[in-house]
Amino acid sequence: MTRLELRVEVEAPPATTWAALTDWARQGEWMLGTTVRVTSGDGASEGSGLSAFTGVGPIGFTDTMRITAWEPPVRCAVVHTGRLVRGTGEFVVVPRGDARSELVWSEDIALPLNLAFAPGVKWSLRRFAAFAREYRTP
Repeated sequence: MTRLELRVEVEAPPATTWAALTDWARQGEWMLGTTVRVTSGDGASEGSGLSAFTGVGPIGFTDTMRITAWEPPVRCAVVHTGRLVRGTGEFVVVPRGDARSELVWSEDIALPLNLAFAPGVKWSLRRFAAFAREYRTP
């Protein structure tokens, strides 16, 4: 298992950061090479299923997850349920006043071929901060 915990400051209120983070259909706009879709439930409650394909074209892998905790607008936890990616993940939005927040992304994860994914997540979180700053709820 690999432990990863990354943080990014976001120039957006906590509720906006939460909404941007949990807009699964748009996660590919900021997450490197990843497309996420809801596979069961509503994607906004405990027990909902998610599927994230990471790759280029047809080459990549799918990471299936189940939401194990849903505490808007603060915390979402998942368990990775696929054959290749196993472990748990958690997203926490920390208020930093009315107009700012911090996103804490943590994972305890086993990856295929011991892939190093921290650089890609760091890059993606910087993109997320810009995405959340401009995010408007649908």
